[in-house]
Amino acid sequence: MSLEGKLLGNRYEIIKKIGNGGMATVYKAKDKILKRFVAVKILRDEFTTDEEFIKRFEAEAQSAARLTHSNIVSIYDVGVDNNLYFIVMELIKGKTLKEIIIEEEGPLPWKWSVNVAIQIASALEVAHRNHIIHRDIKPHNIIITEDGVAKVTDFGIAKAVSNSTITAFGTTIGSVHYFSPEHARGGMTDAKSDLYSLGVVLYEMVTGKVPFDADTPVSVALKHMQENPEEPKELNPNVPKALNQIIMKALKKESELRYQNSTEMLEDLEECLKNPDGDFVEELEYDATAKTQVIDTEELENAGKAQAKGKAKPKEKGLKGFIKRHKKLSIVIGCILLFVLALGGTLGILNITNPPEVEMPNVVGLEKGEAQSKIEEAGLVYKVDKEEYNKDVEKDHIISQDPIYMEKYHNVKKGSEVKVVVSLGTEKTTVPDLKGMTEEEAIKALEEAKLKVEIVEESSTKIEKGKVISQETEAGKEVDAGDTIKVHVSTGVEQSTVPSVIGMTQAEATKAIEAAGLKASVTTAEDSSKENGKVIKQSVDAGKTVDKGTTVTITVNEFEEAKTIPVNINIKSIMGEYRGSEENAEDNSSGTVTIVIKDEKGNELLRTTAGRNDTNKSASITGKGSVTLTLSITGEKTEKRTKAVNFSTASSVDFS
Repeated sequence: MSLEGKLLGNRYEIIKKIGNGGMATVYKAKDKILKRFVAVKILRDEFTTDEEFIKRFEAEAQSAARLTHSNIVSIYDVGVDNNLYFIVMELIKGKTLKEIIIEEEGPLPWKWSVNVAIQIASALEVAHRNHIIHRDIKPHNIIITEDGVAKVTDFGIAKAVSNSTITAFGTTIGSVHYFSPEHARGGMTDAKSDLYSLGVVLYEMVTGKVPFDADTPVSVALKHMQENPEEPKELNPNVPKALNQIIMKALKKESELRYQNSTEMLEDLEECLKNPDGDFVEELEYDATAKTQVIDTEELENAGKAQAKGKAKPKEKGLKGFIKRHKKLSIVIGCILLFVLALGGTLGILNITNPPEVEMPNVVGLEKGEAQSKIEEAGLVYKVDKEEYNKDVEKDHIISQDPIYMEKYHNVKKGSEVKVVVSLGTEKTTVPDLKGMTEEEAIKALEEAKLKVEIVEESSTKIEKGKVISQETEAGKEVDAGDTIKVHVSTGVEQSTVPSVIGMTQAEATKAIEAAGLKASVTTAEDSSKENGKVIKQSVDAGKTVDKGTTVTITVNEFEEAKTIPVNINIKSIMGEYRGSEENAEDNSSGTVTIVIKDEKGNELLRTTAGRNDTNKSASITGKGSVTLTLSITGEKTEKRTKAVNFSTASSVDFS
């Protein structure tokens, strides 16, 4: 079924699938409320049919959501929508450590590997302090961001599945290659189990291989329980002495011989970077009397014979010396004694000193009286650790419990104390009057009123920079403590940089000025030495910083360009018939006339001659604008004509 485009919980819009895991499919999604991208893990169908699993899953996910650390992928939300159980997480850009190991096709640099291990150990340190065991540390669950930061994901989720009714080996959460021996045999896992898995991850980083591999998962699990790994330095000579010792200590079969907590391993990893060839890794001694072991009967018989022949020379006398020389024999004798004591009724005494385990009840969300009854009915001690306001939990109901439900499942001793935090309900407070305050004063006043603040910056010509303009929740109103109050703070008069508009057209210049938040004013000038229709001057120099809204006056070059038009002069109509003088009666065609056209300023636009008997004279004149032209024709007499002409619109001029 394709989920792309689906809206989960009326909030998370699925965009695309970005990965698959053993228990979930991972999608990139958009949080419609907070307007951010997130990763959404949706559980596979086979994990959603078990009601007990679902309860554990929700409890574990909520516990993990309280973890805050730079090396832990944050969990934002847990929910269900139409039988789709999902976890909303921080979206990380990067690759899984497994992808990096595969791409490298061999050992990774040991210093880089140690730095990654330090970050993982740091994440585990915080989780273990909060009573959360990961149980599935492997390279697939470690994301290396684009900035090189290691982020551990899926905290606490493996616990829910491993305790569920899903028992098929093939569906076990996590990869068997990274299991601790106790995990592989189905025993109790704790913080030291996570450190074993971290040792496997570190081993794989510096050698390019996992310490144990086989054809089947069962075979791999048996190797974890029965075999010792080849030392990393044998596979990669570049592994320094200290790092080799750290890895081998983390991979001890017996949890008592490993690092006892994340802090110890973290300290050795950090020391390794400074002193890689040092001999500072402490080897822990194994207490053989703490566990029953299988005795090699042949060895026991040989030891007895040696004693009889006097070959064994004890260095110490008495019981202590005997135990040191014959540890295995001592274990057998101890077991027999314990068996006899048990038959003699000592089991009852042991039960008093080592009380039975009881199931931890879940009281989060219950009314405090009901919670107390449930805890005491389970044989545990109810104690109110503190009371605090909480707008999400009803008054007199339980906010949280310690130990956390399911985290201590099956290993809580009868009579143990269960601390609870009880809700006082939603705390009320009054919104202060912020008028006239500076931003810092407003923030302080709201914090003192137990309110959060969101600053909205806004320019103002009336309110001084840094002072409160307004608040969106009115002063004196009663609200819930923790609510967010929006406060508008003045940034003063907003500034802008004046653009350069010289050489632009009027339209271009106006657009550029207005885009800068300024106003444009236009004036014109005539300068025939510069391009017509372009800005030749601006009132405020380009690059100057001014208040937004300032007016910038631009001067646009506007002049009418000269235009040439044809002119037609009817000489005969203007001068009349030419007869000549009596003395030259026969010379009727020898006369000439001079034609001159001027404008009203006396500028001469045309000077030419024509024959006296010519009917018409055609020429052309050049001018601009609206002018009054005067035509003078001089021959035996002078005739004048005037005509108003607009060069912009006229196509020709006729004189008659």
